[in-house]
Amino acid sequence: MQQTSTSAPVTTRPSLLPSGEKRARLRRWRSFKDKMSKYGIAFAGISVVAAFATIFVYLFSEVGPIFSSASVEAEQSYQINSSKPLYTNLERYSEVGLNVSASGELQFFDALTGQAGEKVQLQLPAQTSISAFARGEPRSGLLALGLSNGQALVIKHEYNLSYPDDKRKVVPVVTYPLGETPLDLNPGQALKSLAVQEGSAGTALVAFAADGRLSYHVFEAQTEFMTGETTLVRTDYSLPDAPKDVSRILLDTTLHNLFIAEGNEKIHYYDVTNPAQARYVEAVSAVAAGQQVTAVEFLVGAVSLIVGGSDGSLSQWFLVRDEHNNFHLKHIRDFEQHPAAIRQIEPEYSRKGFLVLDAAANLGIHYGTSARTLALEPLLEGTSFERIAISPINTALLAFAADGKVQRFALENAHPDVSWKAMWNEVWYEGRGESDYIWQASSGSDEFEAKMSLVPLALGTLKAAIFAMLFATPLAIMSALYTAYFMTPKLRGKVKPTIEIMAALPTVILGFLAGLWLAPFIEKYLSAVFAILLLLPFMMLLAAYLWRFAPRSWRERFGLGWEVLLLIPVIIGFIWLCVSLSPSVDMLFFNGSLRQWFTDNGITYDQRNALVVGIAMGFAVIPNIFSIAEDAVFNVPRHLTQGSLALGATPWQTMMGVVLPTASPGIFAAVMVGFGRAVGETMIVLMATGNSPVVNFNLFEGMRTLSANIAVELPETAVGSTHFRVLFLAALVLFVFTFVFNTLAEVIRQRLRQRFSNL
Repeated sequence: MQQTSTSAPVTTRPSLLPSGEKRARLRRWRSFKDKMSKYGIAFAGISVVAAFATIFVYLFSEVGPIFSSASVEAEQSYQINSSKPLYTNLERYSEVGLNVSASGELQFFDALTGQAGEKVQLQLPAQTSISAFARGEPRSGLLALGLSNGQALVIKHEYNLSYPDDKRKVVPVVTYPLGETPLDLNPGQALKSLAVQEGSAGTALVAFAADGRLSYHVFEAQTEFMTGETTLVRTDYSLPDAPKDVSRILLDTTLHNLFIAEGNEKIHYYDVTNPAQARYVEAVSAVAAGQQVTAVEFLVGAVSLIVGGSDGSLSQWFLVRDEHNNFHLKHIRDFEQHPAAIRQIEPEYSRKGFLVLDAAANLGIHYGTSARTLALEPLLEGTSFERIAISPINTALLAFAADGKVQRFALENAHPDVSWKAMWNEVWYEGRGESDYIWQASSGSDEFEAKMSLVPLALGTLKAAIFAMLFATPLAIMSALYTAYFMTPKLRGKVKPTIEIMAALPTVILGFLAGLWLAPFIEKYLSAVFAILLLLPFMMLLAAYLWRFAPRSWRERFGLGWEVLLLIPVIIGFIWLCVSLSPSVDMLFFNGSLRQWFTDNGITYDQRNALVVGIAMGFAVIPNIFSIAEDAVFNVPRHLTQGSLALGATPWQTMMGVVLPTASPGIFAAVMVGFGRAVGETMIVLMATGNSPVVNFNLFEGMRTLSANIAVELPETAVGSTHFRVLFLAALVLFVFTFVFNTLAEVIRQRLRQRFSNL
């Protein structure tokens, strides 16, 4: 008999996943979110790249103009009723021009239309003519006319401004600072060459007469205290014999240095600091042998000489001290050669630039400090010009022909004072004994020579970052390794947040403490600081080694991962001991002061220096490096460390052979983040250093970084000026530097990750 069995019905558990239309709807919604995430992340990435590109474009737009060349554009031309020009001038607003003719006529005219204005005819003695002409520093408006009878007449031209009916009116004024009567300098002997200059000692004239006599005359105005009456006191001196053929005489504004161009390649230098004991110093060959000095002129400030030759050469010279503290005329730099002999050198009024007109009517626009030739081209085809005049603000140019024709030009030359070469190479600045890297961008005087080398700022940035990283990197990485791998979890939960919260400390507070407390402390206890930095690690190792010999019950009761607490009293005690013994150590080994011992042995020590910055900035960088490195070490897969320990490796061997290589990409990224933070730090280096832009890596001197320099000087500079744009260039350099460095760091990090990914 066949038996049949019946089984209980199988109950199917309901699916947790939705079915039917709901599932399709959820899939569509998930697909939509996936696409939104995909395109959103892509958009965010593209936006970041676009933001970086926009920053680059903006910085380049501000920096680009400083490397542009000068341009001269012809405007209107007109005729003035005046003979061959002896001297020409254009006032600040380019509205009034001046032509001084060889007959002693001063003709002012409208610089836009050529319409004649005020005319001044100098009253020269009968039967005399103008045989020599000189002008003082361009801003003074001082002119001197040497006459054929041995007399000289000194005049001064100025432009007074008024605003009747709210409209600007320029009124030319001619005065006679030494009187309207010509002065007898060498009676009966025609003056062949003349120099005039205003200085602190009065107005000085140097005259070379037909008989070969070289004389020096000083006119000083003295005011009677009781009556207020002003009298002119004259003092005459005879100078050592001059060259036989004098073509040009120049006297600087200090009235101490006299330069005489001979009718060949020679320039002679006289020291007239004490005119009664004037001393002939030397003669230099300013142009090539066989050529002639055809033009020589001071740049603004009357320090540098620009010498032009018959071969079209141009060179800059100024006085330099030798090892015996004596001045000598030194050749500094050359400029692009003109195709014809130099006819006129016209210096700018407020910069170290100058314009040059040669015998073929070519105009050259040059600049001294940057050694740039910004333009060299014919002024106007088919026209021969005798002289040029430039406006004091470098916006307009007048060219004068012998027949009275005047051509007006618009001048564009906004940023000639810097060049890429001058910003990254040594430059020989006025008043310096040799070429050097210097940043000194502004001063209170117009004749100041701006010094804009970026080398001190770039090196200062690296100097601050390197010393900060030397202090921070070992501490941060060692702390991260111990905290993530050796420290007990309970203690790690307190230490890690405590260190990370340090990143929230305002850097201005750290800079304030570093400048006002840490810097004086280090200066007072310098030997203690060195002892702490050098010996404290060994003291910690010694304490750890001695802990091995402690009773086993003590070590078991204390527990693994808590050993760091034992080091706290060791560290505090050692620091206290070093500070306490510092005065005795200084007295025993360094004559009472290590800081003074450094100074006595030729080592410069500034109170706010790189050591202070390294320690202060190191504390600002440590939290960033520690946090990223600790996470990298802590996230090393446990099976790797457990496998290493299971195979018999010690914890230290596991850390060195497994944990450290695996976490190396993250540790490297942490170091790079810290370095980027140190490079861009502003407030600490601003407050904890002397902000001196020096070029060295001396631990005991300060520095100036790119970021600190921008923060200090950008609010004070004129918008659109050269200084303003160079600061933007400094920002661009800093931006490019960090961008390139971070890109290389990311490449290295990826290679490290690929190399150790098989662990």
